[in-house]
Amino acid sequence: MCGRFALTVTMEVLAQMLPVPERPNLPPRWNIAPTQSTLVVIRQADGNHLRMMRWGFAGANKTPLINARAETAASKPSFRAAFAERRCLVPADSFYEWQPLGDGRKQPWRVGLRGGAPFCMAGLWQEAMGKDGVPEPHFTILTIQANAYLAPLHERMPMILAPEQYARWLQEGDAAPDLLRPYPAEAMARYRVSDMVNAVKNDEPACFARLNATG
Repeated sequence: MCGRFALTVTMEVLAQMLPVPERPNLPPRWNIAPTQSTLVVIRQADGNHLRMMRWGFAGANKTPLINARAETAASKPSFRAAFAERRCLVPADSFYEWQPLGDGRKQPWRVGLRGGAPFCMAGLWQEAMGKDGVPEPHFTILTIQANAYLAPLHERMPMILAPEQYARWLQEGDAAPDLLRPYPAEAMARYRVSDMVNAVKNDEPACFARLNATG
């Protein structure tokens, strides 16, 4: 799954990866959590654009749907309209995963690409009623079966797209079955971090501090 992620690179770095006209001056985020807002890329009539969106589709009992299974999103009532008409890219430079240790504790890991380059996760978006009664955009992140590198941490992982796949993912109506697959294991990197990332209030560079050697 994907329950926390980070976006700390500058807009100049993102601009080299994303074909969008906007250049917002936003602070780095080391620990983005559900219901918080972050940048996503959507396709409009005049091209791709950045928008700020809140993380999590409206779910039963007001529980936000922060993830959607890539294999079934096209048919699930909660996601099928967005899958067909409202896809998005969610920029990140890493995400966190928690590995069960067998004694009730979980070890958090920071996961990203080898070399540290930013990437985009596949997402869906929708307009939903905000707390003030005004519609606001929300997004969810697609997950896929974990590759062999991440399977020891969790059975699911975010659906990461290669840059050459971005344009196609944003196309409406394309079922894109060949895109619904795990990112190559050999292209990823991970290391343990402290449990300070467990607390939403902790959003600072220390969230990236390596706990010990890579595993």
